[in-house]
Amino acid sequence: MAMVFDPFREVERMMTGYGVQPKGMPIDLYREGDHFVLVADIPGVDPDSIDIDLDGQQLSIRAERTAHVGEDVQWIAHERPVGSYLRQLTLGDGLDVEHISAAYEDGVLTLTIPVSEKAKPRKIQVATKSAGTAPKVVSTDAKPAEQPTQAETAEQH
Repeated sequence: MAMVFDPFREVERMMTGYGVQPKGMPIDLYREGDHFVLVADIPGVDPDSIDIDLDGQQLSIRAERTAHVGEDVQWIAHERPVGSYLRQLTLGDGLDVEHISAAYEDGVLTLTIPVSEKAKPRKIQVATKSAGTAPKVVSTDAKPAEQPTQAETAEQH
């Protein structure tokens, strides 16, 4: 049996025991047609604090949530997390990282990551050659080529 070492599991367990919830940035990631969509929940953050960086294949999303209260308050309950959010993802090959777009609305950050043209599915043409004739290109998405008449065939030889 393999044991997985998680250096943060014990810290999270201790923090939860004291009523402190760790800040998370839950995400959904799905493919829709020729692009991927990443949806992250970061409610209550200032939209100006959202920072998205791409360093090579590493995508980093940072945001800051602050408590909008004065300094001279006496907390009765303080359960909503404040502080910094950070989520890092490694992007695979075949993505058009030059055209990533982002939008933030109602506490939800949406990133749209297009698939690069070279990674999209495409048809490959197959060249065939019948005995005694010139090569003919066959494509599954092309109309069948018209067959030459006997007179045209005789002129070619």
